[in-house]
Amino acid sequence: MIKISKDEVHGLHQWFQNYAEVFKYGKEDVRKNILLKEKHTENVCREINSIGKELDLSDDELRLSDCMALLHDVGRFEQYLQYQTFSDSISENHAELGVKVIQDYGILNSFSDYVKDLIIRAVRYHNRAVLPNDESETCIFFTKLLRDADKLDIWRVVTEYYHRKDRKINSTIELSLPDTPGFTQSVYDDVINKKIVNAGSMQNLNDFKLLQIGWVFDINFIPALKEVKSRKYVELICKVLPATDQVSHVMEVVHDFFSQKIL
Repeated sequence: MIKISKDEVHGLHQWFQNYAEVFKYGKEDVRKNILLKEKHTENVCREINSIGKELDLSDDELRLSDCMALLHDVGRFEQYLQYQTFSDSISENHAELGVKVIQDYGILNSFSDYVKDLIIRAVRYHNRAVLPNDESETCIFFTKLLRDADKLDIWRVVTEYYHRKDRKINSTIELSLPDTPGFTQSVYDDVINKKIVNAGSMQNLNDFKLLQIGWVFDINFIPALKEVKSRKYVELICKVLPATDQVSHVMEVVHDFFSQKIL
């Protein structure tokens, strides 16, 4: 049974604030990117709470979701300190780093073993291309909820960045990908076929933008999908892609997907 007190959640939030604060010192670009991740975490907590309420989750389930959201990217701080990047492919898996931080600091020791295990598994799985098929329904449900909330705010981050008039290049957001013309055919084909893009196929920034559009096919809950549509995240990304027939076709495929899923 899922039982979490308000005090346990409050204490976890206090720990997170103190932990993140340690990483805010040094060069301005370091502080900027640490603040970016701190704000992202706050927003994912807000997003998961909103989706959870739409799904009529209990108070304990909402508190569990909040803890998962709070800790899902806790490994990002150590990742950036060590490697000056948020790219797992050229550093290490930030989800596994997060699990290590959780365990090393013992921050879930006051929680029940069942709840502690659920939170750790959700953190571990939240960035995987495919979720394990041998997990419990409860674990998969909350991990999917976390993944939806995470994507919603990542879309906010990237669309605000792409459309900022005084935008300065932030290689941590762009994963240091080159801003070259065109895009990789296999990446485009994945999106057109409503598949999740293989991150290993990306060659440039346009590929990354297509990958971000393709996330829409990995949204699990209708309340989250409605938010993607209403906030026009896909349209905002398409506006910073080449104005080609192929990109127009991407929009058609996504709109068709929305019409099928959102009745």
